[in-house]
Amino acid sequence: MFKKLGGDFIHKIANIDVQHNITKANKKIANRITKKLNDSNILGVDFVGAIGSGKTSLIEELIENMEGSIGVIVGDVISKFDAGRIEKFNIPVVGLNTGKECHLDAHLVEHAVEELPLDKIDYLLIENVGNLICPVDFDLGSHIRVVIISVSEGDDTAEKHPLIFQSADLVIINKIDIADAVGADAEKMVKDVKTLNPNVEVIKTSLKKGIGLDKIINVINQFKKDRNLKSTK
Repeated sequence: MFKKLGGDFIHKIANIDVQHNITKANKKIANRITKKLNDSNILGVDFVGAIGSGKTSLIEELIENMEGSIGVIVGDVISKFDAGRIEKFNIPVVGLNTGKECHLDAHLVEHAVEELPLDKIDYLLIENVGNLICPVDFDLGSHIRVVIISVSEGDDTAEKHPLIFQSADLVIINKIDIADAVGADAEKMVKDVKTLNPNVEVIKTSLKKGIGLDKIINVINQFKKDRNLKSTK
């Protein structure tokens, strides 16, 4: 609505706290998911990263190399492509199409969790939609958030997306083997992340060459141990 003031028209603004209500409702559902995972001794891990950062590749490596049973939820605007990559491992996987939405939310994840055999898995790996902005405010009920970035995105990635790194429990800097080729400084990226989140674990990796994978697995297992979630299945 426009209101005339003198000779000019100004836009009349109404303050409606829609975002607060949405995130509050999302958090309520997320808490239900966390309880369900706790009751089943499952560690939930939310993987966030831009398209091409290596989220799906990392999940594939974890499926092949981690001990314990894994279930996967894959979210994307069209999820069938990444979900199809996971299905070849013959593990429980649910693909979530977000349509025009640029992130997963707890409501979608709760429905996906209902389709998984929770009595048969130790880890729930959730691949979020490929970007570093939209997922920030949406808790999915997971225990930890892993942010993965690639040197090919530029060594100023953390500086440009501070909020997602402040909410991270683990940060992975991937494709370090091509840092020189793309003119990126991996050490700067580590420093930038630590400036935003001093206590977060940062691991430099090249998933293609197998560098850093053991460290990632050790950290995820430690999170499970710290939360007294035992592998019982």
